[in-house]
Amino acid sequence: MSFASIIDFVVLAAIWGASFLFMRLAVVEFGVVGTAAMRVAIATVFLAPLMLAKGHGAVFRRAWWKVCLVGVLNSALPFMLFAFALLSITTGLSAILNATVPLFGALVAWWWLKDRPTGSRVLGLVIGFGGVAALAWDKASFKPDAVSGIAPAWAVLACLLATVCYAFAASATKRYLTGLPPLVTATGSQLGATLLLALPALWLRPEQMPGAQAWLALAVLGVLCTGVAYILYFRLIEQAGPARALAVTFAIPVFAILYGALFLGERVTPWMLVWGAVVLLGTALSTGLLKIPALRPQT
Repeated sequence: MSFASIIDFVVLAAIWGASFLFMRLAVVEFGVVGTAAMRVAIATVFLAPLMLAKGHGAVFRRAWWKVCLVGVLNSALPFMLFAFALLSITTGLSAILNATVPLFGALVAWWWLKDRPTGSRVLGLVIGFGGVAALAWDKASFKPDAVSGIAPAWAVLACLLATVCYAFAASATKRYLTGLPPLVTATGSQLGATLLLALPALWLRPEQMPGAQAWLALAVLGVLCTGVAYILYFRLIEQAGPARALAVTFAIPVFAILYGALFLGERVTPWMLVWGAVVLLGTALSTGLLKIPALRPQT
């Protein structure tokens, strides 16, 4: 990996790690649907001119319905689910659970695309799910949280459902959108999510006008954590390959936990750190980024 790619990798992990912080700040005032809707709308406004400036308008018109549908799974649903989860669990735990996306992606690709994993990848699936189960067990109470009124167990389940959405979106992209310019896929997915969430967000709009902090959080979330992040991510895929780009998922929790502790005063427990590391190990194995060499008898 070149020095420029390493810089992109670190910056992207830092940006996506911050997305959980900004979602947390926005969802309190905008609500779950409003936060997700404004995020994708701002990202669409940011990305669409870039796509048109690149001359991809004709390509988008030919495949608009496919990329818009992928946006439902890739943006609309998971953004709402994570916003809901952040009402009752920490940004660090949400980011650790988000790191299971490649793990669920391996399972979906196995089932849908018949991409059978190797022995070490199967071991990674088992380890990864064990770590997720331990993290979920720590938040297994369905007793409503005193502040949000939402049980932490529902928040954990929402995060896991969001990662499943991302996994299906990845396989759908591979199967139906191969060959499209990445900027077309990125812009179309945000547009599709915006169209889906526009009316629900209008119906469920906040009764009081959100404050400046919530608006600023949403602006950063849409432009930086979605629009700019997509550009960096696809550039990283082009320069370093998809496997190395995928590894950014493992670095995101580091930044998310750091931001949560510094700016939100969130407590980081040893349980979360230990089992979070287990999840990352399992995910690295399940995606093939980390391999266990075959044991050979010595002669």
